[in-house]
Amino acid sequence: MIECNVIHQAFAAGVRSLLQLGSSCIYPRAVAQPMAETALLTGPLEATNEPYAIAKIAGIKLCESYNRQHGADYRSVMPTNLYGPRDNFHPENSHVLPALIRRFHEAAQQGKDEVVIWGTGTPRREFLHVDDMAEASLFVLDLPKQVYDDNTDPMLSHINVGSGTDISILDLAHLVARVTGFTGRILTDPDKPDGTMRKLMDVSRLEAMGWQASIGLEDGIAATYDWFLQNAETVRS
Repeated sequence: MIECNVIHQAFAAGVRSLLQLGSSCIYPRAVAQPMAETALLTGPLEATNEPYAIAKIAGIKLCESYNRQHGADYRSVMPTNLYGPRDNFHPENSHVLPALIRRFHEAAQQGKDEVVIWGTGTPRREFLHVDDMAEASLFVLDLPKQVYDDNTDPMLSHINVGSGTDISILDLAHLVARVTGFTGRILTDPDKPDGTMRKLMDVSRLEAMGWQASIGLEDGIAATYDWFLQNAETVRS
């Protein structure tokens, strides 16, 4: 309801151009990879994400409805997994990439000879640096309306934003270990859940309009780790 109220009040205040951010969780749990915009509402959602996903889908549809009924220019972008400075590095409730950065940093600092990661390490995930996401958001918001309309449909107008590539969790762990200076062994714990095996966004719609990510994963992780080190006292709660 918060999202719906914000969108409605924006319209009531005379806002004619709006960008709504969603999430890749809007897509069905069993969907062809990479996930294209056309996959929306084609199957059941992942149960653990369902309420959040429904809220984001409602936002997309509300924007489309204001566009059709009132001639507004409300657009929606769906980012993949984001990371970067000011992320949540909490040891218990952070997402996978900041969690790995903190775990491998502490292991390197403490001289540990091994780190265990959850699951088999085989699931694949896509990551996008927040600076790329900010740039993509402005790109989509500033597109001439005719260009936006020509590349979307009135009732399927959202745009995926991602890097277009993914990486296995185990390979990601090795990459984070290299960045943080951890030289020990990396073990997997198959008794822990893997989660969804793959979630890769189809970003061909956005690329066709002229934008693609520019920050490589290793460079982005290195920059994020630098920020983590410079703000160690505030992120280790």
